[in-house]
Amino acid sequence: MGFFTHLWQYRTWEGRQHEYWYLNDVLWPWAARCARLYRRTVARRVRVVVVIGSLGKTTTRRMLVAALGLQRPGVAEQRHNTRAIVALWVLALRPWQRLAVIEVGLGRLGEMIQYARVLRPDVVVATSVASDHNASFGTLTVTREEKANMVRALRPDGLLLANGDDPNTRWMATQTQARTITYGFDAANAVQASDVVLDWPRGTRFQARIAGENLAVRTRFVGRKMVYPALVALAAAQALGLALEGARDRLAAVIPADARLEPVTLANGAVILRDEYKSGVETVHAALDLLAEIPARRRWVVMGDLTEPPGSRSEQIAAYLRVGERIGQVAQRAIFMRGHATLYRRGARRGGMAPDRMSVAEDVAGAVAQLRAELADGDVVLVKGLFIQHLDRIALALAGPEVGCARLHCRLKLRPCAQCPLLGIPRGANS
Repeated sequence: MGFFTHLWQYRTWEGRQHEYWYLNDVLWPWAARCARLYRRTVARRVRVVVVIGSLGKTTTRRMLVAALGLQRPGVAEQRHNTRAIVALWVLALRPWQRLAVIEVGLGRLGEMIQYARVLRPDVVVATSVASDHNASFGTLTVTREEKANMVRALRPDGLLLANGDDPNTRWMATQTQARTITYGFDAANAVQASDVVLDWPRGTRFQARIAGENLAVRTRFVGRKMVYPALVALAAAQALGLALEGARDRLAAVIPADARLEPVTLANGAVILRDEYKSGVETVHAALDLLAEIPARRRWVVMGDLTEPPGSRSEQIAAYLRVGERIGQVAQRAIFMRGHATLYRRGARRGGMAPDRMSVAEDVAGAVAQLRAELADGDVVLVKGLFIQHLDRIALALAGPEVGCARLHCRLKLRPCAQCPLLGIPRGANS
């Protein structure tokens, strides 16, 4: 395909994205009215499960869809994070549906209460409150207040499933008269996980204690953080009257979502641990904790920018330094993408990494070239960065497809890089 054809596709695609957001704002008032009426009448008997939180929403939604036995495969792959789409999703409910699951994200203050009025949730799953809205919301207190508007919409006969290990989601129980079930690792939780065993790279095993019953669980997700979505999915299944053993067996078949602690094994035996969808401070440290557990010949980290590091400029600098220091403690090799590489390098030296064990990549092609030259069987590479950096191109290039796109930042979110018309354009033509 020629360059000008690629360019035309990209311009058309980019224009559609702007049109999409414009229609989202314009359509919302009318779509919301129709959806509210539809939900209160035609779809009033459908039990709607809403997933909120800063981290883990998509994986939690996928786990819920599996555990609850919902037989609509498309539901597990859709994201509903914009206003018009939320309304259209409600209008797609069928009155004979028993259950439905929706993931709700936020873009601005005041949105959650609008979503709540449309969705009228029967069950709310609160995963976490983290710093990924720091730039737009300012503080964790503001973030949790905004997200709690969905919890406040629960009726007294509703149900809140709250991460009891997160003080901000645990606080949400004070905002509703609905029944609350907490889940997590702490012994105070009603639903508790223990005895976590990493079965790299196949998945994770753990014990779940629910309603006085112990259940051995195996998932294809890796790491302690990925136990939370499976645990709450089991809690939801039990609370809604489903058999726990059947829910557990269905969970075992769910595969990781793209770029969310997703292991990708290369032909040479090395493994890319793709986690580049988000790079909030909390997710970076969680991924590094997992990397430290993985049995590997050498541990690598490819690190892009952080997502909205909290605090003042000096506090943000300190966050980059801490990440660099942790990388220096965990990994044997590091590649820092251009941007905050200087801060990362300073931190990595403080963490004990020798200067010749770290390097800077000007772009994705530079990172790929370094990895191609050195990766071998037994190596594990953690890839983290901003979504707009699209570091998924690293795994794509190492796995074989031609990757010519040299854009340093790209804000197009309508499809993954693997389907982008710019992917194969010769390097330099679209930079």
